[in-house]
Amino acid sequence: MVHGGRLEAIRAAEVTMRLLADSGVAVEVDPEMAELLNATEAGEHDAVRVSSGPIGADCELVMVLGGDGTILRAAEMARERDVPVLGVNLGHVGFLAEAERDDLNATVRAVVGRDYEVEQRLTIDVALRRGHQTLATDWALNEVSVEKAARERMIELTVEVDGRPLLTFAGDGVVAATPTGSTAYAFSSGGPVVWPQVHALVLVPVSAHTLFSRPLVISPDSMLAIEVQPRSSAAVAWADGRRQLEVEPGDRIEVRKGRLPVRLARLHRSPFTDRLVEKFRLPVWGWRGSPADPADTATDTATDTATDNPPVVGPAP
Repeated sequence: MVHGGRLEAIRAAEVTMRLLADSGVAVEVDPEMAELLNATEAGEHDAVRVSSGPIGADCELVMVLGGDGTILRAAEMARERDVPVLGVNLGHVGFLAEAERDDLNATVRAVVGRDYEVEQRLTIDVALRRGHQTLATDWALNEVSVEKAARERMIELTVEVDGRPLLTFAGDGVVAATPTGSTAYAFSSGGPVVWPQVHALVLVPVSAHTLFSRPLVISPDSMLAIEVQPRSSAAVAWADGRRQLEVEPGDRIEVRKGRLPVRLARLHRSPFTDRLVEKFRLPVWGWRGSPADPADTATDTATDTATDNPPVVGPAP
């Protein structure tokens, strides 16, 4: 899958298709992407084909060339089919991506050799209710947000956790996020970064006009509910910022742990800390690592003393 609005992505996809096909790996694209990619020219091999049905139905991996938005779009297709997604970042931050454009050849070699691991990411399911009627259901990998529809008006919301009211406030909205989404909209709204291995839900009020507007980390087994007060101005709900749910005053949005996870393919086994430092370009200068083992220090000191060369104490080079 490719970001169709970027020439760079289309060219990178053509190169990727040729590399995969030359390695004997069957490549599938949907008709819309085939037209963008010029699939006939890009793949002179029988291994490149245009899907006649839902793409990914018989695939072992979905390879995405684009930014996080393109990866989220691929996740919509891959989740129901239990297919892992591997992202090559052609966007800006690319927090969900596993590789960069310059790593394309190495990425293809890893795909061909199945040299990758697959991790499951928590999702959330959302239901929009009006009275006793369920009007719509959806899901999200990053977050579900309830936001004001009019720029000049605040909305009034009540937040509920496990059937008990927690807070009523006026503001711009509220974000219910997964650990994966904790580095997206929730992060920019002041929420905490949650490591992917931590199963939890994050609740972040957005520009809340109240003294208590702290972000909350909640059990994944809890049920969150956001009620739009009847006297509130118009609101809108978004799943991953991609799919809109029409919300009216008096409606209720319920958020639970998702029925199905999203599977992400990982090429690198580095810890999440390294990803944070890389993607957010965090300053880590001055870090010296863990202190030396005491036994090693004792040995070094004894050696220095025996040779009449005491350790020199001074600033690090």
